[in-house]
Amino acid sequence: HSSPDESEDQDLISGFLRIVDKVWFLSVAFFDSSSVVEWTQSLEGNPHRPIDHQLSYETEWDMINAVSFRRKVHTHGDGGSNHANDRNKWAFSFNVCDLRSITVKCEGWSYITFRLKDGTALPAIHFHQGGNTAFLDSLRKSVQINESPDDESVLIVSTYSKAFSQSFENLLDDTNYGLVQKFKKDPYTTTLGGFSKVTNYLFDAFRVPELECQQRPAEEVADLLGELIPGLEINQQEEPGFEVITRLDLGPRPEVQRRGPATMEEWAKYQDSEGRITNVPHLKDVIFKGGLCHAVRREAWKFLLGYFPWNSTHEERKLLQKRKTDEYFRMKLQWKSVSEEQERRNSRLRDYRSLIEKDVNRTDRNNKFYEGLDNPGLILLHDILMTYCMFDFDLGYVQGMSDLLSPILFVMENEVDAFWCFVSFMDELHENFEEQMQGMKTQLIQLSTLLRLLDLAFWSYLEAQDSGYLYFCFRWLLIRFKRELHFQDVLRLWEIMWTRLPCQNFHLLVCCAILDSEKQKIMDRKYGFNEILKHINELSMKLDIEEILSKSEAICMQIKNCKVCPKHDCIYWVFHGMKFDLWC
Repeated sequence: HSSPDESEDQDLISGFLRIVDKVWFLSVAFFDSSSVVEWTQSLEGNPHRPIDHQLSYETEWDMINAVSFRRKVHTHGDGGSNHANDRNKWAFSFNVCDLRSITVKCEGWSYITFRLKDGTALPAIHFHQGGNTAFLDSLRKSVQINESPDDESVLIVSTYSKAFSQSFENLLDDTNYGLVQKFKKDPYTTTLGGFSKVTNYLFDAFRVPELECQQRPAEEVADLLGELIPGLEINQQEEPGFEVITRLDLGPRPEVQRRGPATMEEWAKYQDSEGRITNVPHLKDVIFKGGLCHAVRREAWKFLLGYFPWNSTHEERKLLQKRKTDEYFRMKLQWKSVSEEQERRNSRLRDYRSLIEKDVNRTDRNNKFYEGLDNPGLILLHDILMTYCMFDFDLGYVQGMSDLLSPILFVMENEVDAFWCFVSFMDELHENFEEQMQGMKTQLIQLSTLLRLLDLAFWSYLEAQDSGYLYFCFRWLLIRFKRELHFQDVLRLWEIMWTRLPCQNFHLLVCCAILDSEKQKIMDRKYGFNEILKHINELSMKLDIEEILSKSEAICMQIKNCKVCPKHDCIYWVFHGMKFDLWC
């Protein structure tokens, strides 16, 4: 409306809303029969390439894919241009990341008012012919919208949740893609590096037309990593009170002897008559050296993941399972009993359900436990993930979590036991999936520090190729190599890591072992930024678990045995859980 007052002579200015996908840019344009606002994509070498534009307001919103826009006014007849300028003085646009709230009111028709984070209240948009619900539903694809607890007419907007979830969806969607070309063509492609903002930027960078994509230098993309991920400063991570050692005489890498998986008979030897596990350190060492045979896993994993206490008896575990079963089904009933009407008013639960259903339908479908239609394994996978949303509603569900649950459910073959083991695993990896991704930032910094210590020449080469952030290891760390190894190898690696031997961060040594095996090829072939990304991605399902475990353990022993500068009597290298005594 041309006036905020309800005056009879005010003009009703027709227009439409556009949400620009991926960039998440909301624009509002107005027009009448004598002028049409056309939005054209602004691109180098093709500044006036037209895109489809809407000529009426029968549909008040539409979704388009674009990078940046400029506006042209097309006139029909003399004087049309001035008239259009008068009409379009009401047009506005903003990035949805700057949106704080939306006020929705109804006075015969619905109208909404946008309020930005800087306090600016934009002109009200009136939906005389309906469409406000459809518009808000469309906006929810890009941002999280929740009702204000103080005013039901006010919707609070936050931008991280959907972006974060979609970035993991992209990260985990596929394992066999042509990196750069598929980045350009598919908005839902897998990403190889980084955090939600980084991956979304990389999508946009690669999805622009061919000419612009070719002109974007690798170092420009790499520089954006530092700008978009505060705290990820590879060269500035020294902790107060500790001397960071960048050059050490590591000495020769020792040979290690590993063994076969622990059998059911061996496992039974570590239990007393009442079922308590005895000599736990030695048992963990046996598991670390060779893993477990599959028949032992269903019981042993409950101890390794902390679901069962090591010193519990058979009877105590039965009581624990009964209590945990009751607790699980109470939580499951919470989401099972939500009516359609309730869910229609709960956007977060609705989003969680949608993401879970989409993920479950593509999780390990080549595994017999999950293959086929109406598979009971898929139903259990879905129900456990939905129940986890009730257990931890703040985190809810993020893409990637189904990958962590799938092997656990496969081993447990029991809904309740799988849930509580999954809860324990998520307690360990919770920070990987949180909004700030602090766990991922910390691990990438730790990994870079470790690689610099182990192989300064290789680390320097990666740094020279704008790859020193090691963001191509993001997927490895996020879901613990689930997409890099064959399913049975994942089971073995996870149970070995759950022993917490020889350190809390053994998975970082696994990363270093893989990189150590690939460094010669990367350096000899002079791989640059894009080639490194592509090469690391194509290692999926080609890795030898035996070689990786042996080399990881050897690297650990090499660090423990290394010689430091003679002026130090004793140096402790504290690595957030990885602690070695480095003696002279």
